[in-house]
Amino acid sequence: MALKLYAHPFSSYCQKALTALYENGTPFEYRLLEGDEAMRELEALWPMKRFPVLVDEGRTVIEASTIIEYLGLRHPGPVRLVPQDPEAALEVRMMDRFFDNYISTPQQKIVFDSIRNEADRDPYGAAEARAMLDTAYAWLDERMAGREWAAGDDFTLADCGAAPFLFYADWTHAIGDAFVHVHAYRRRLLARPSFARAVDEARPYRTYFPLGAPDRD
Repeated sequence: MALKLYAHPFSSYCQKALTALYENGTPFEYRLLEGDEAMRELEALWPMKRFPVLVDEGRTVIEASTIIEYLGLRHPGPVRLVPQDPEAALEVRMMDRFFDNYISTPQQKIVFDSIRNEADRDPYGAAEARAMLDTAYAWLDERMAGREWAAGDDFTLADCGAAPFLFYADWTHAIGDAFVHVHAYRRRLLARPSFARAVDEARPYRTYFPLGAPDRD
């Protein structure tokens, strides 16, 4: 099998790449990052030891967005996750960056702050992250008022990222009840079979969520 993905099912960025793979039924070897041997392999490929990492016949591809774009170029499937039209592709990439930078980044800041020793915590930074999430939810709610998916009518790269990022963000800093379009979008993402599979694979690890995983989703 040509493709090998180094990933962990509970990682949001791994779920982003996995959703793309599952969406197109792309065959791959899942190198589960549990245990020293797998981590040593990962470090040899990518010294930063961040994941997911994709290996394709000796070529190493890092970062979930790049992995998804690479799959579209080298291993295309029936679902085109980045449109051919340049203007449409630009919208997809813009929304992808929005979910990475304004949903995932502040969400992870809150989580990482919660696992620090009490003396090392940054309450000001965590409060800033929560405020950013509220602003991002409000902006996204207006954006999604007339859309089914992040960039329009089609499921794309942007939705592959939105799915896990909104999934964990609502656990970390609840999406307000007023943001009805965001809640509806999150439900659509959870119902998408490709992401639902990623969520199910991660269920055994929910006790690891430092803020406590809710009994839902």
